[in-house]
Amino acid sequence: MRPNLRTLALAATCVLALAATIAPRLSKTTDAYRLLAVVDITGSMNVRDYSFEGRPSSRLDTVKRALGALAARLPCGSRMGLGMFTERRTFLLFEPVEVCADFAPLDGAIGALDWRMAWEGDSYIASGLYSGIDLAGPLDADLLFFTDGQEAPPLPASGAPAFSGAPGKVRGLIVGVGGETPAPIPMFDRDGREIGFYAMTDVPQENRHGLPPTGSEQREGWHPRNAPWGAEEATGQEHLSAVRTDHLKDLAAATGLTYAPLADAARLSAAIKASARPRPVEGTLDTAPLPATLALLLLASLYLAQLWHRRPVFPRNRRISPS
Repeated sequence: MRPNLRTLALAATCVLALAATIAPRLSKTTDAYRLLAVVDITGSMNVRDYSFEGRPSSRLDTVKRALGALAARLPCGSRMGLGMFTERRTFLLFEPVEVCADFAPLDGAIGALDWRMAWEGDSYIASGLYSGIDLAGPLDADLLFFTDGQEAPPLPASGAPAFSGAPGKVRGLIVGVGGETPAPIPMFDRDGREIGFYAMTDVPQENRHGLPPTGSEQREGWHPRNAPWGAEEATGQEHLSAVRTDHLKDLAAATGLTYAPLADAARLSAAIKASARPRPVEGTLDTAPLPATLALLLLASLYLAQLWHRRPVFPRNRRISPS
């Protein structure tokens, strides 16, 4: 007597399930990355010029979501450390950890980043970036520096401080955060409660350290000794914030880094592959999912076939002729 199709399918399912339990792990070499992610937590990162699930979202919250998704997307064997920037230096929270084995604490630390961690209100972007490079070098890590690029106070007429390191010695990305349209910066009281937005008179509109800019002698009340910047109060839009793309691109060119705008995890991952150093690591390829998946499909097919066989069959309505 020959076995029927259902018996053969059950036997094949048992064989595949057994194969899944003893399936070998194959060695596999993959490209991994060693990264130090630094997040700007200064006041302008509270600007809500992104959206999430139909509601306004701050730059800082958007960076945290993108960075968490990026960590989940990196291949196992990659390592990521975390730092934060405020005032004029980068502070290292922890050195690079393995993104798969240590994903939970890594993702938790990213999610816990908060603007209240800032120890000063100023934002010297160039100095903070150079500090981040100084941290990444000894860690043998590529740098990811997330910032909107807004210097506070504004840069002096002489421009950003010069980079004293070797351009390109540390590789990585400067990630520009924020929209192109200037938006108001939220203001908070001493207890962290939002009380409005910064006005023009609340923040310095011009940096008057060093030499005055060219053409200042044309200003009202100019005096070469007593009023080299003129006598009028500075005006401008420093109380509003937009991503400073040109400034960040200049910093990228000076340091040998690459500039990329903030995007989803897929595009950030592609930008990292194009700018960071891949590091071959030995991994394993688990072959068990293949026979296990086939066994599950066979069982599902048998179940559906049984449901189809037991489906109710209703007789067709027939016209009854009158007697």
